[in-house]
Amino acid sequence: MKLSALFNAFFLSVAVMACLSATEALANNYKSEYKLSIVADAQVPWGQGAQIWADLVKERTAGRINIKIYPGASLVQGEQTREFTAIRQGVIDMAVGSTINWSPQVKQLNIFSMPFLIPDYAAVDALVQGEVGRQLFSLIDNAGVVPLAWGENGFRQISNAKQPIKLPEDMKGMKLRVVGSPLFLDIFTALGAVPVQMSWAEAQPALAKGTVDGQENPLSIYLGSKLYDAGQKYLTLWNYVNDPLVFVVNKNIWNSWTAQDREIVRQAALDAARQEVALARKGFTPEDESLLKEIVNHGVEISALTSDQHEAFVKATRPVFDKWKERIGAALVDQALMDIENSKK
Repeated sequence: MKLSALFNAFFLSVAVMACLSATEALANNYKSEYKLSIVADAQVPWGQGAQIWADLVKERTAGRINIKIYPGASLVQGEQTREFTAIRQGVIDMAVGSTINWSPQVKQLNIFSMPFLIPDYAAVDALVQGEVGRQLFSLIDNAGVVPLAWGENGFRQISNAKQPIKLPEDMKGMKLRVVGSPLFLDIFTALGAVPVQMSWAEAQPALAKGTVDGQENPLSIYLGSKLYDAGQKYLTLWNYVNDPLVFVVNKNIWNSWTAQDREIVRQAALDAARQEVALARKGFTPEDESLLKEIVNHGVEISALTSDQHEAFVKATRPVFDKWKERIGAALVDQALMDIENSKK
């Protein structure tokens, strides 16, 4: 064999060994399993979206990144408002989380919970895919968590076991479970209700026992949790706030992956999020009311507000809107209002 051929063979073997060593080191740096947190059950669109993401990542990384989903905020003992802090600290590796639950740590996320700010799905899309969404992703990233894609839990409706709710006075004195957010306390107090903060894990037995009269949640949660069997026979469609979800990864975990795998995880999140949003809206639109009809078939009385009734709720919560506009940041809220107006054109 010629000397040049020997040198070529030598350098090739060195290169192969280097690649094998790098691959082995990479494998040692990767966890055998990554913990992904969700608050909801695995069966609802929220959980289905998380599973789609996990499956896509496993397939596209050829098993290098394996994800296990932990529903019910179980990694934080059901305390859903602690989830973001746990992600930031590395207790949780990944999550598909609610902007409501993370708003105590990133106050600007409260913008989606501003009462009666967001009128329809076109407005939701304008916010999350526009300048507001970009600013919020920057804030989440600065807090130590890597945001990848926007999902959706949906417009939150209100149910109770006592009577139809069509005007603010119908809520007077009613005990209603709300998530642990000061903004939600302000909204329901302004409407004359008695807001009771508790985790979703605590809320379901409380509703069944009648400890609280009602709750507010997207219809997918209402239906998935079978709240009609917990006495929640009166349901009002008022679209008072929307609840976007965010697909995220802990920053240290993100940095431990190769650039190629980071891009795979990001694209998988975007693909999963698109599917999750479609699932969250299916059956609850004017074009497809199939799941609304299913709810009615369970003996539930559904109330849809007239324009005058809707305006009564807007008027009652206007002081809350003005107060929280300053807390969230007037510039961000004004940007949202402009984007929503443009979405109507």
